[in-house]
Amino acid sequence: MAPNSNPSCKRVKIAIDRGGTFTDIWARVEGQDDIVLKLLSVDPSNYEDAPTEGIRRVLSIVRGEEVRRGNPLPKENLEYVRMGTTVATNALLERKGAKHALLVTKGLRDLLEIGYQSRPRLFDLNIVKPEMLYSEVEEVDERVTIEGFDEDIFGVHRATQEVPGFLTKGSSGDMIRILTPLNEQAVRVTLRSLRSRGFDTVAICFAHSYIYPNHEVRAGELALEEGFSHVSLSSAVAANMIKMVPRGSSASADAYLTPEIKKYLKGFVKAFQDGHLDDVKTDFMQSDGGLVGHKNFSGLKGILSGPAGGVVGFSRTSYVPEVGVPIVGLDMGGTSTDVSRYGGIFEHVFETTTAGVTIQSPQLDINTVAAGGGSILQWRNGLLTVGPESASSHPGPTCYRKGGPLGVTDANLFLGRLVPDFFPKIFGPSENKALDTEAVRCRFIELTKVINAETGKTMTPEEVAYGFLDVANEAMCRPIRALTEAKGYEIGKHHLAVFGGAGGQHACEIASKLSISKVIIHKYSSILSAYGMALADVVQEAQEPVNVVYAGSAIEELDARLNGLCSSVKKALINENIHERDIYYEEYLNMRYQGTETAMMILRPAGGDFKEAFLEQHLREFNFVFPDSRPILIDDVRVRGVGGSGNVTTDADSLHRELLHTSFAQVESTAVEREVKTFFFGVGLVKTPVYLLETLLPGSNVSGPAMILDKTQSIVVVPGAEAKILTAHVVIDIPQSASTQTSSTTVDPIQLSVFAHRFMSIAEQMGRILQKTSMSLNIKERLDFSCAVFGPDGGLVANAPHVPVHLGSMSYAVKYQHGLLEGKLRPGDVLVSNHPEAGGAHLPDVTVITPVFSAGNEIAFYVASRGHHTDIGGLGGTSMPPNSTELWQEGAAIKSFFLIRDSHFDEEGIKRILSAPGDLPGCTPSRRLDDNLSDLKAQVAANNKGMMLIQALMEEYGQDVVQLYMTAIQENAEIAVRAFLRQTLEKKGASFSGADQMDNGSEIHLAVSIDPSGSAIFDFTGTAPEMYSNMNAPPSITYSAIIYSLRLLIGLDIPLNQGCLSPISIILPKGSFLNPSAGAAVCAGNTQTSQRVVDVILKTFGAAAASHGCMNCLGFFGEVKNTDGTEHSYAFGETICGGSGATATAHGASAVHTHMTNTRITDPETLERRYPVILREFAVRNGSGGKGRFHGGNGAVRDIECRARIRFSVITERRAVAPYGMQSGGCGAKGVNYWVKRVEREDGEGFEERWVNMGPKNMVSMNEGDRCVIYTPGGGGWGVESEEPVENGVINGVKAQYPRAAGSLAATANAQSESN
Repeated sequence: MAPNSNPSCKRVKIAIDRGGTFTDIWARVEGQDDIVLKLLSVDPSNYEDAPTEGIRRVLSIVRGEEVRRGNPLPKENLEYVRMGTTVATNALLERKGAKHALLVTKGLRDLLEIGYQSRPRLFDLNIVKPEMLYSEVEEVDERVTIEGFDEDIFGVHRATQEVPGFLTKGSSGDMIRILTPLNEQAVRVTLRSLRSRGFDTVAICFAHSYIYPNHEVRAGELALEEGFSHVSLSSAVAANMIKMVPRGSSASADAYLTPEIKKYLKGFVKAFQDGHLDDVKTDFMQSDGGLVGHKNFSGLKGILSGPAGGVVGFSRTSYVPEVGVPIVGLDMGGTSTDVSRYGGIFEHVFETTTAGVTIQSPQLDINTVAAGGGSILQWRNGLLTVGPESASSHPGPTCYRKGGPLGVTDANLFLGRLVPDFFPKIFGPSENKALDTEAVRCRFIELTKVINAETGKTMTPEEVAYGFLDVANEAMCRPIRALTEAKGYEIGKHHLAVFGGAGGQHACEIASKLSISKVIIHKYSSILSAYGMALADVVQEAQEPVNVVYAGSAIEELDARLNGLCSSVKKALINENIHERDIYYEEYLNMRYQGTETAMMILRPAGGDFKEAFLEQHLREFNFVFPDSRPILIDDVRVRGVGGSGNVTTDADSLHRELLHTSFAQVESTAVEREVKTFFFGVGLVKTPVYLLETLLPGSNVSGPAMILDKTQSIVVVPGAEAKILTAHVVIDIPQSASTQTSSTTVDPIQLSVFAHRFMSIAEQMGRILQKTSMSLNIKERLDFSCAVFGPDGGLVANAPHVPVHLGSMSYAVKYQHGLLEGKLRPGDVLVSNHPEAGGAHLPDVTVITPVFSAGNEIAFYVASRGHHTDIGGLGGTSMPPNSTELWQEGAAIKSFFLIRDSHFDEEGIKRILSAPGDLPGCTPSRRLDDNLSDLKAQVAANNKGMMLIQALMEEYGQDVVQLYMTAIQENAEIAVRAFLRQTLEKKGASFSGADQMDNGSEIHLAVSIDPSGSAIFDFTGTAPEMYSNMNAPPSITYSAIIYSLRLLIGLDIPLNQGCLSPISIILPKGSFLNPSAGAAVCAGNTQTSQRVVDVILKTFGAAAASHGCMNCLGFFGEVKNTDGTEHSYAFGETICGGSGATATAHGASAVHTHMTNTRITDPETLERRYPVILREFAVRNGSGGKGRFHGGNGAVRDIECRARIRFSVITERRAVAPYGMQSGGCGAKGVNYWVKRVEREDGEGFEERWVNMGPKNMVSMNEGDRCVIYTPGGGGWGVESEEPVENGVINGVKAQYPRAAGSLAATANAQSESN
């Protein structure tokens, strides 16, 4: 029966969120109470599919009669069905998608495997890269590239006329050169071969298909002709933006997930009458927060389907447009917490990494934090830690009666913040028992005894349990601060919307830590993702690439293209049965300044001026705008068409109205359901009234302490807070926190754990200010910088894990200034330094240091920021010359300079210093003084932020308390290192040694001796003298390498500060190349020697075979001459991945960065768009890893062809000395650098190749058609080779875990960890 054949029947709206554990259902028949159901997502003994079962139960209620299980579901009562599902998410997380093959441009077969070449976790000794989604990859002999390049600012190399078969115009307006036409017959042969091997799904990604999809489209047509059932084209399924890696990954993800989605939908619709839902409005939630018809729902766009519903839910129920207060959403579940923000429009990201897969598709900016109800509580190395490990649902926390560890849920239960009688009785062998309070009590008593024994404290179990909650709350606050501040917003000017099962227990304390005054909890907060589906709109998007300057006639052309996209999405929405009158459009331009990569998707403002909106957003996020002379480029045009589709009325209007006009009265004592004892900070265990939300009338006011319960959640109202009960909300007003009273003489382990987060948060916030306010590509976009906090003696307190080679080394720069200027510094002073003798690494790394004075006018702390300046002058026009032999050839050297004194920024003085290299033979001055000055000012701003945060911390706790915990956190790191060294003493004995040599024969020797106290001597006696080259490394490099190596060896998340080195005495013989003289060249010591020092340390400890042992530095330089003789210079630099060394438990990883660097590689399309080059090959160098029981990782091949005359520079190692194996494992292959010259044949008939070995370090001028080919080394193997395999991606039987949602926070963190 068709749904409309009986108009008198009750019509029901149904919205469903199928989560990983539970499926939530919300349903409404107008004029009746809403229906809310919660089912297990997987319950095969009772039903096959949870959403279908939920609909059956809803229909039974609506019809007043049982709809029998197994019978087709009637449709006449269904007004609509909306759903969010984890089918795609789970398939991705569990790697259970469709088998498919990938077709890719020849030479780039391993592009997705290599990705951006960075390792997922900075401090993992055993690197586990995400496994590929595709089963096989085949190369296709086709190739196009962009004619012209961005660095040609004069346009002298740009073509304007099409040449059939050679030059054609792409969709962006760029001219495309067809280097190799698509060989259709060869493609057919490949496709037939794949079909014969059982493939019926294929993903296709060709270079530059975002603007020239012709080859991809034709290959897709051929695949369908050859019988493939599903074809995913990168130009069709992704956001169709530049960058081949995320676009190709997206095509692979779509091919992997969409067949699974289609399979699920096929089964879902069969459960209804007639076996289809064509006559029922059935929509699915997409990752971008919009609904789409079930026939158009794809796997790629459904990855964040459920979480997106939650964002829609809190935005529509908590944000009041008339008031305009933005909302932070906190969705706290069992294993993790999702953080997001809404300020009137949905905030999207276009490139994310989800479950280890890079995705290019519009997604709501949702960020998953590894803290939830199941997060494991541990006492580790003197600190209380929460997560990132989770007990999940099985075994679950201790209270689940499955023998699980203590978790956050246990702490809440033990402290009386959960009432077992109101929690489902589904535990125990028969699944009929309540939460196990006794087991939790015993566990906390046992843990408290351990902590008290180790610390000498007399804490109660309740204090310990609350301490864990305090640490968990602080851990969740850090990403919330980052999410808001990274976008230029002040966190205290937001409201906090809390939802998810566990959020209400933490809401008040999190809001208080963030200085947020109001918490909003909707009545459906525990099923808000499902309710959000009912509040959502149907959305269609269209996007096209462009490449124009925002000026003149281009603005009219952009408007025309936007109008065309509006027509396109309107047609798609009408096909979704949306009336044209219900459609509105959001028009966007993806805008950036010329010469930067920071593009911003700008919504057309009410006044219509895109430029004004761009400048406003740029100023807010980055604190500056460029002069009007800097062109603004448009990369993409985008239209988001939104169609109203019968969504239910939101509750935000009633929220605002009731708060304004309701007279709230204190709740009557008769409303108290019971009293429980609940623990609160500063109060202890107190009697706390428990209220049932369903019995509280709107207009009631509940004063804390109190608990408000409904069927699915507990809301804890802390003392001093006031909860207002509204029709659809609970709104909690949070009291302003007073200064914290903490002992200044004894260390409390709870406060120590919290201070560890606070100190690290200061360093992180400094980093965000530096990235925001800098202008250079190196700092703003490659994020090659570090920020840190130091004690009054210059000892490191907290260094956010930015760049490994900076770890610990900045401390020696601060100590140098402290000793040099002791007693001479005054408030407001800012110093700058980069000299190796003054604690520097290499000259481009410039350190800015600010003393932090106390109220008593004494130095209480230092803050410092180190940034890599692209140009500080140097030999041959570069600060990284491969042939430098003395320090003066590497640019401006600064031992100590007052950048600011008496409020005066000495711009002229620093300009003179940076220009001075131009007076030296063969050297140039800095040619980027504007960038130097802007980045120095950004470093000053970062330091100022750190200074203010430290002073605020001292105001909150008192200087004595803050400095007490500063010392304690350093001592805590020392404890962890001593414990590790004592364990090493037991395993390896009191002394052991190791050695290795550089390519020129210079040896590094290390002898380690350990005493029973856990003290050690790292003695580098025997290391070769300093070199007449640039491979010398200042002592700070070795200090950084030791801290980094200790963190690897310990394998736990310990504080990275001066305490790591406290148990260690380091002997670096003066005059060795690890402690060179003042004038020795050092630029490559930072990039090459640092890697070898780590290798030697790991070899000495017997931890790993050698990794590829260098950073494989490649650079090229060129000029563009205008017709009038003016010239523009350009430069490019990158470091290239190699193989990691095997260990006793795992294979090495292939084509990945190791140890002291983690830089991102430039995407092929970006490289070719900006510079006159073609990336001919980027692949894994198969067979280059050392053989063994565990084999070393393979190196890489990178082949770059010149399209103009270019000078190439290489600075590399491991070209003469192979990466060694361990325990009889084989050596990895040595690297080699080639100049492939294109020379005319002797007979004059065309050209041929001549391969020339460039050596490990060189600079050569290459002509058009020449190629620079780099073969990077593999890693060494471990043990004697055997046939027993080790499963890829598994270490000690544990699979790699990935966050569900990784939005803008992860993108920034990844870019930061991936900087050099």
